[in-house]
Amino acid sequence: MVDNRYATALVIACVLSILATVYLSVAVGTQHWYQYSSPTVRGEANVSELRSLYDEFMTGEFDEKTYSDTLFRLNGTVGLWWRCVLVPPSAHWNRDPDAKMLLECRNFTLPEQFTPKYKEPGNHNSGEDMVRTYLWRCQFLLPLASLGLVVLAGLIGFCACLCRSLTPTLGIGVLHLLAGLCTLATVCCYLAGMDLLHRVSMLPDKVDGSLGWSLYLALISSPLHMMAAALLVWAARSHSQNYYRMTAYRVA
Repeated sequence: MVDNRYATALVIACVLSILATVYLSVAVGTQHWYQYSSPTVRGEANVSELRSLYDEFMTGEFDEKTYSDTLFRLNGTVGLWWRCVLVPPSAHWNRDPDAKMLLECRNFTLPEQFTPKYKEPGNHNSGEDMVRTYLWRCQFLLPLASLGLVVLAGLIGFCACLCRSLTPTLGIGVLHLLAGLCTLATVCCYLAGMDLLHRVSMLPDKVDGSLGWSLYLALISSPLHMMAAALLVWAARSHSQNYYRMTAYRVA
């Protein structure tokens, strides 16, 4: 028999865990982690240069400098798996000032996620930048690890429900704590990586960068996982202590 306090804690923990997982999943699958605000294309004198950057961005080979410059110049957004730019329709690059802007995206393929970063982006002779390389790989792998830990915790919890046992609750809480730490580490790695990128690739004039809502979703999911972990650990510890007291009382 489970005390009402423990049952309530478990229900709240489940709700928090589901919310955190949904937030993290949305954050991983969207591109609004970091966004750039650049001067409008319609007022640019070098429209042909911007069009060339866009064509290279969409059809060219993967190159950090090329896609970074395009993101800087064309109101780009970049996430863990996607990079996007805002461009006018193909027929309105240098006319029709009221043309509706279109969002064009390309995904980072799996091999591209493991591509080394260089001390001078685009210059393969400058040497590999180990810090940026591993920050990028961590920001890609850690959220997958976080989601995997939550899925594992859910499977263990489902089996515990079938067995009507609270014994695995402590382990489930620890898995949620690790998931929250992985998510927090993802955000930290991403912010550190973007800061280092901007140090080696200076933003053009009148271009500003800001954090996007996808990053904030990931940031919110971390404490939600940790709160779920705290409730699960409390329920497991309290139930265990209460069980031992009852056992000792019956023996006495």
